[in-house]
Amino acid sequence: MKPFFRGALVALALAAGGSAALAAEPLKVGVSTGPYAEILEYVADLYQKQGGGPVKVVEFADYTLPNAALAQGDIDFNNFQHKPYLDNQIKTRGYDLVPIEKSIVVPLGLYSKGLKSVADLKDGAQVAIPNDPANGSRALLLLQQAGLLTIDPKAGITATPAEVIANPKHLKIKEIDAAQLPRSLDDVDLAAVTLNYAVAGGLSPKQALVLEGADTPWGLWFVAQSAHKDDPRILKYIALYRSPEVKDFILKRFDGTIIPTW
Repeated sequence: MKPFFRGALVALALAAGGSAALAAEPLKVGVSTGPYAEILEYVADLYQKQGGGPVKVVEFADYTLPNAALAQGDIDFNNFQHKPYLDNQIKTRGYDLVPIEKSIVVPLGLYSKGLKSVADLKDGAQVAIPNDPANGSRALLLLQQAGLLTIDPKAGITATPAEVIANPKHLKIKEIDAAQLPRSLDDVDLAAVTLNYAVAGGLSPKQALVLEGADTPWGLWFVAQSAHKDDPRILKYIALYRSPEVKDFILKRFDGTIIPTW
């Protein structure tokens, strides 16, 4: 065989191998550490069984990391955040990210180690809330729902401690990193904890003194880069996620503490 043709065949083989490697590249979905990563793994298995190729669920211990990884192209899409949080991230960090479809409601709860009811809170009690703007506002609104605070109606769903206009029990609000909130219960009287960190910290949502319901505006969304929002692999995965089979799995596995939105 002449050297020219031998080289051409090698080049074609390498090209074919490169294409195969690209096709085998796993679809990567990011999620914050917690129980709903298990749902993504369940869907990943369905996706592969239906010939969709490999899927890698990438867990992050910090809320800020899944969007950073998505913006950098390290993952293809994520499912860990509600829309107010996404909007804030886009505004403050300039991410070119878009919401694609709703997934689940992961309720925020008010937890305590020493109280059996929020009515038992003493004057001047310490209450911990997440220190990120979106979840901090969410916690304040849940405290208002529990009858503990009144927030300026003009604040809407973007409330801050400065917009508390009535605090009859003189509660002392402490803003703490969301991942540290379960541990904070050794030092505070009440803490507003998202479900993923509650479970990771050994808390059960059934222990919550107050828990968000299905009508909360803080449901989670699938999010991707705007350039990839129509990626057929992502859309197929989301369609499988929002199927009756997965809904049944969620309701049975999590005993109603994680709420499907379909």
